[in-house]
Amino acid sequence: MAEVGPAELGAANAGPATAGAANAGTAIVSSVAKRVIANVERAIVGKRPQLILALVGWLCEGHLLLEDVPGVAKTMLARALARSVGCAFKRIQCTPDLLPTDVTGASIFNQKTVEFEFRPGPIFAQVVLADEINRATPRTQAALLEAMAESRVTVDGVTHRLGPPFLVIATQNPVDHEGTFPLPEAQLDRFLMRFSLGYPTLEEELRMLEMLQRSHPIDALEPVVSVDELIACQRAVREVYVDDKVRRYLMQIVHDTRAHEDVNLGGSPRASIALFRASQAMAALRGRNYVLPDDIKRVTGPVLNHRIILRPESRLRKVTAAGVVDEIVSEIAIPTLEERAAS
Repeated sequence: MAEVGPAELGAANAGPATAGAANAGTAIVSSVAKRVIANVERAIVGKRPQLILALVGWLCEGHLLLEDVPGVAKTMLARALARSVGCAFKRIQCTPDLLPTDVTGASIFNQKTVEFEFRPGPIFAQVVLADEINRATPRTQAALLEAMAESRVTVDGVTHRLGPPFLVIATQNPVDHEGTFPLPEAQLDRFLMRFSLGYPTLEEELRMLEMLQRSHPIDALEPVVSVDELIACQRAVREVYVDDKVRRYLMQIVHDTRAHEDVNLGGSPRASIALFRASQAMAALRGRNYVLPDDIKRVTGPVLNHRIILRPESRLRKVTAAGVVDEIVSEIAIPTLEERAAS
């Protein structure tokens, strides 16, 4: 018995032409990811793991929720990603008086033409930062739902498509709850991943001060990847091979969240799809055209932690969703496959 490897996965269901195309596609994904990471790290110090997760989310066409204290470069991460790919970037500063039309846009009467004209809102950018999303009212939060789920916006009965590659990065402050509107579980489920950036180390912060002495390095960032290249990478990610046993391993993780004694509501089928897509993107980013169980492990926490609702008595015992997910993953056997001779 051997762990899942390229020989077994490449020859199982694909011919030489398909396998060659898949290898070429994942090589492009890996190359694009390296260029973006190197460029973003010119402005942001010490956030390589979070940057990888952000790229994974973008490559599988998901959206991100960054939950952390102020001042840890959440906005800079969004700006740096947009600049690195040459995408249009808009920031929405969420406040209680923000209206849905402030997000989606509205029809304005033009006195010269005597007609109503649609003025698109900031949601029509390719990278949208919804800063402190939990400060917006539920009605305004809901304005993001259709855009995030279907990449389109409906205003006055007219549907407008959002141009790819579309990415929403929302932030929220976990320590300041005064005057906020907590995101309902249905809206949390719309985010492919939730993770934190955290404080930098002493050495990283010293380096940051040196970089910021004269000007902010993000102002000097130039695109290193085109929009077309990123869209091609998103398509290539969907071609990454996932063996049947690896799929079952992934599904076992999600199903065990539904049966755990500390969980009131486990991962939904949307969670299964999100974990599947994120695993494909992680594998492609690491230069492989097949998914390993290790790829699934790397994204399980960010994908599942915010989708699990614990029982009240479990929360009183200080049980956390992250702890439950880690426990489930540690108890499931890693799948193996019989080695196959190359044909």
